[in-house]
Amino acid sequence: MSFITLGPETEIAPPSITKGPLAPEGGLPLTVPPAGKPKQQKPRREQAMLGLEEAISMAQQHMSEKHAKVTADLSKTEVFISFIDKFLSDNKIKVEGLSKGELINRIYSEMREESVLTPFLRRKDVEEINVNSWDDIKITYSDGRTERLGEKFFSPAHASDVISRILQKSNMIFDESKPFAVGHLDTNKRVTAMGYGIIDRDKGVAMSIRIVNPKEFAKADFIRLGTATEDMMDFLLNAFKHNVSMCIAGATSSGKTTLLSLLQKEIPDTKRLVTIEGGTREFDCVRRDIKGQVTNNVIHLITKESEKDKQSVTQNKLLQLSLTINPDFLTVAEMKGEESFEAVSAANTGHSVITTIHANSCREAYPRMVVLCKQAYMMDDKTLFSLAASSFPIVAYCKKLNDNSRRVMEITECEGLKDGLPVIRTLYRFRVDKNTIDETGNPQVVGHFEKVNNPSDQMLRSFKENGMPDSIYDKLFGGGR
Repeated sequence: MSFITLGPETEIAPPSITKGPLAPEGGLPLTVPPAGKPKQQKPRREQAMLGLEEAISMAQQHMSEKHAKVTADLSKTEVFISFIDKFLSDNKIKVEGLSKGELINRIYSEMREESVLTPFLRRKDVEEINVNSWDDIKITYSDGRTERLGEKFFSPAHASDVISRILQKSNMIFDESKPFAVGHLDTNKRVTAMGYGIIDRDKGVAMSIRIVNPKEFAKADFIRLGTATEDMMDFLLNAFKHNVSMCIAGATSSGKTTLLSLLQKEIPDTKRLVTIEGGTREFDCVRRDIKGQVTNNVIHLITKESEKDKQSVTQNKLLQLSLTINPDFLTVAEMKGEESFEAVSAANTGHSVITTIHANSCREAYPRMVVLCKQAYMMDDKTLFSLAASSFPIVAYCKKLNDNSRRVMEITECEGLKDGLPVIRTLYRFRVDKNTIDETGNPQVVGHFEKVNNPSDQMLRSFKENGMPDSIYDKLFGGGR
């Protein structure tokens, strides 16, 4: 360390000023050695240009040996950073391509956060993080792009250690005795991790983190991105607002939950909404005025898992409870088990219900509902088809296309049953005109939306009876069929 000489007896070490978002303001304080015999000047250290892994390893060892209490206390951020700063300065440690502040931030992230994944777990435009192995990380953005991350973990063991630390924060066990974990990291991050025992040791770990609704989408965003037309969005928004239950079908990452989230936010403030989700809360439908007062009427419910059955609270139980608190609208985040029968029953008893389901088309949503309902009650298919068709007359099918764009591929109405099967009336659809490859080698899907039919006379009467204003009715349906 160089010194500033003030006189024959006194020397002051200059403050260590760390650049970067985590640096303590003003750096480290000036220190003045006591007057007296001049200090013996230590031989000047040569600058050590290290690799990033070696620099991090040295800092970790130093902090664990010399400052274990500060390292363990997550509230001591500024003190922790100042010790790292001093360690790097005292040892003249540098890493090529990184400023001192960037190196401090990387060490901090490695020891207290999520290593190379840290910035992407906090970004609003990231939708999915997929770790295929220790040296292969893919990031999917909310606009559909998937890019390979330039950085990687240092080794298979490093990847496994980082992922274990991430999962431990949410009380999930992940080791060789239990080489997989499925759960939630916080309010909107679903995680599935797999380790040695079910994947090769030289891969380290495989993990998928889905960040649900990282960005709030408005109707204008769906239209701008080409997900649906204004006419389609107005139809869905007004149909649900005027008490028509609906189901949104599609595969994982097709945009089902994003569309559902938008639709339920259009519910009038005077109506009571109850949402039911599995494990963690992703929806946030509570609205407040500028004074912070709640303006609408919302209850958010989540399931609770337990190894003891009596302590578990399932979606099925939450649905039964919610029907006793007089909801006007019910959101069931996903139909995937025996709760499907309760959702179907609720929609048949005058409640407006919106939900999602994994299915490959609007038509296939109904057989899927029947299969799920049978997990609760073994009833004949004709009865269950009839219940499903009357409960969810409107189905929207979402799909992620080959060029990573998302489209509402179809909106249909079920008019009833014929020979025991649903009669489907297509209202809107997206037609693929051609598939091309652009100049960079990426696929491009070219198509167009079209309106096929107005709803049935029965559905139009329902809209009228449920209070749809004439101005909206005429705009959507031209005054009738």
